[in-house]
Amino acid sequence: MEILVEKINILVIQTSFIGDAVLTLPMLQYLKEKYKNSNIDVLTIPADETIFLSSPVVNNVIVYDKRGKDKGINSLLKLGRKLKVSNYNNLFSPHRSFRSAVLTLLSGVKESFGFDNASLKYAYKNIVKYNINNHEVLRNLQLAGFSVNNTNWKIFPQINIGRSAEKKIDEFLLNKKINNYICIAPGSVWETKVYPLEYYKKIIEFCLAKNYAVVLSGSKADMEKCTELEKSFDKNVISSAGLFSIIETIELVRRSKLLICNDSAPTHFAMAVNASVITLYCSTVAEFGFYPYNDKSVILSYNDLKCKPCGIHGYKKCPIDTFNCAVKLKPEVIFNEIEKVIV
Repeated sequence: MEILVEKINILVIQTSFIGDAVLTLPMLQYLKEKYKNSNIDVLTIPADETIFLSSPVVNNVIVYDKRGKDKGINSLLKLGRKLKVSNYNNLFSPHRSFRSAVLTLLSGVKESFGFDNASLKYAYKNIVKYNINNHEVLRNLQLAGFSVNNTNWKIFPQINIGRSAEKKIDEFLLNKKINNYICIAPGSVWETKVYPLEYYKKIIEFCLAKNYAVVLSGSKADMEKCTELEKSFDKNVISSAGLFSIIETIELVRRSKLLICNDSAPTHFAMAVNASVITLYCSTVAEFGFYPYNDKSVILSYNDLKCKPCGIHGYKKCPIDTFNCAVKLKPEVIFNEIEKVIV
């Protein structure tokens, strides 16, 4: 006789940056493995929607435009009512904001899980220690009750690329007559995370001398930086900033010989598709727990500074006006690592 197991409805709240969304995927994959007969919904912001829609374990994505059309208390209350009638069994909130805590309370979910450093942490029935010394993926897994054994937590994010994204990149590379290329993503939301453009120009020169084309990648916000770099060279340097969706960008990274980027979302894109990546840490450090852990990843950082790190995210400008965390990380150091990858 077949025993019917009641389906468990799970809600995950993650309304942070794109990179954080990617690093939430291993937790979702673990939850699906732990609760095989489950539906997993994710509440997120518009920028992160495609990341979660591309996860093979996510059933539904609830978009909360907290800084746009859903801004304000009325929208928050309306969303809370919507969550309540959905009758979720479990709720997990890697995001630690006040809004996330309020939505948890409004949802009426009895089994809720949040971190001990979350705003309004007592909104959660189960409070889990946020260990700042752990990787973000491990922290999220521990929120879901994961049992750690050495490096078993190093679960790679699963993202379904899809044929439409593959075709878009096919057409781009064919039209630009690009074959072997190195991808460079020079932007970041935080300016003190951005490696100097003059240094990036030297890196591009080095890549071109090794007979690789360079494709510059980024969002519309990165177009100015990418255009400046592109215009500094006569040929074989192409900006794709603003042309592709997140999933298409991940496919662009997957096909590259190497990605070079700042401590920003693209480094997590590379890990998701096990691409070679060199991540440059300026004002931040890998010890914050936001670094790629695939075998093809290299982390470069100049740490011999009393002022570093100056903050977990960074700033619009260097607080002491030296920017030595970037200036002292010389391009020659990056050249050596590029050589190791392209041999």
